[in-house]
Amino acid sequence: MKETFFTLRTVMWEEDDTVRMIDQTVLPTRLVYKSYDSWEEVADAISRMVVRGAPAIGVAAAMGVALAAQRSPAGGRRQLLKDLEKAAAGLRKTRPTAVNLFWGIDRVLAKARSVEGDPRAVKEALKEEVLLMAEEDVKANMKMGKIGASLLDDGDVVMTQCNAGALATVGYGTALGVVRAAREMGKCIRVVIPETRPALQGARLTAFELSHDGFDCMLISDTAVGSVMASGRADKVVVGADRITKDGSVFNKIGTYQIAVLARRHGVPFYPVAPRSTFDMTRTYDQVTIEERSPDEVVRIRGRRIAPKGVPVYNPAFDRTPPELVSAIVSDEGIVRSPVDKNLASVIR
Repeated sequence: MKETFFTLRTVMWEEDDTVRMIDQTVLPTRLVYKSYDSWEEVADAISRMVVRGAPAIGVAAAMGVALAAQRSPAGGRRQLLKDLEKAAAGLRKTRPTAVNLFWGIDRVLAKARSVEGDPRAVKEALKEEVLLMAEEDVKANMKMGKIGASLLDDGDVVMTQCNAGALATVGYGTALGVVRAAREMGKCIRVVIPETRPALQGARLTAFELSHDGFDCMLISDTAVGSVMASGRADKVVVGADRITKDGSVFNKIGTYQIAVLARRHGVPFYPVAPRSTFDMTRTYDQVTIEERSPDEVVRIRGRRIAPKGVPVYNPAFDRTPPELVSAIVSDEGIVRSPVDKNLASVIR
């Protein structure tokens, strides 16, 4: 039987106390694993999008803090905690929009502070914590998949955005986890994949993941989204999320907002899918920092320049979809029905 992709873990803690990740910058042409020995290396991997996707970078950042513990020469608990705070501060600077990153760091720091005893006890506790977090991620994704699959009908054509599959998580996926679960229930689901410029996560990652697993899928240019919807060739939109604020705003990969607008125009339900760790119930949309990335991502494709030198570039990595465009939100705690801004707090606690 062909191996299903979610068994290829995106982020792993190895027995030799290193962190191993799939290098997503070289997909789809090569499937390469890289090992990291320090929190600085993990921070660099997150910044360069070797690992990406909110749940995956949350666990990766947590593992970065755990690595800092393993490598710390501190002879006492107080100095060890200082070393962890330094690592945490560095990891927090990598990507500002995805709240899972901060959640992962805060969870591991809280665990470290709660452990009594010498540094050895703290180090062992953090190792156990990040292994637990990795397993929890996969279980949450599988649970969300089953919950969200109820929103899909047999024969549906589902449009997604970016990559919210196994590669965006430790395993199984969020939005694509819903598609996986629907297929496991016997439903026939087709997937439309916008390329997702400028980093092409749709073309490089989602198309790779779905075709690898034998899904019926079709790649389109980002500019074809409206045409596909207008012609009735998309029944549902299912996307991931990097942060969902308490007012029901959904922050996801750039291009998501325009898909949501077009979905509303053409009567296509729009469903974000995210675990509890993606919900930021302390902030409203105007308190979220949108990450801006290098102009090179826009003016070059896979290293080849496509734009004239000197042209100004604006390259936000994420956008906001307001709650009025969201049909429902799928989480591992249940489905938040529309109006999501009014119903969010009753489901996400």
